[in-house]
Amino acid sequence: MAGVNIVAVPYKGSGPSLVALLGREVQLMFPSTTSAAPHVREGRVRALAVTSAQPSALFPDLPTVSNAGVPGYASVALIAFFAPAKTPAAVIARLNQEIVRAFAGIDLKEKFLKVGVEPATSTPEQLAVAMKTDMAVLGKVVKDVGIRAD
Repeated sequence: MAGVNIVAVPYKGSGPSLVALLGREVQLMFPSTTSAAPHVREGRVRALAVTSAQPSALFPDLPTVSNAGVPGYASVALIAFFAPAKTPAAVIARLNQEIVRAFAGIDLKEKFLKVGVEPATSTPEQLAVAMKTDMAVLGKVVKDVGIRAD
């Protein structure tokens, strides 16, 4: 979307890639807030923007990538609860209700924020739409850029 040429350097996880960033072997990365937050708070790395569509409660002073110059850009890691495909709708609804209720509690929310996860809840239908949207956007990126598994 930005029209920039960035060389992707594959690492086996965020730990080794953060070590490479800290060691100045790479100049830029897109880590999860979970892995980056402690390094940002300690001043070991500089956060430039958040990839979410909305400003982050974890880093309220950071702009979104969209606001920083790439309009329409948004990318977040979806962490979700899943159940077997044939789980009855009533059970799914009850599970969702209880999960939303648990995350509405300030204690759980604060525990997640402390480790760098900004919790948000939705309905199963909203999750399905978000996942389909992500797949369509990323599928277009893969096709446009010519990414392929070697």
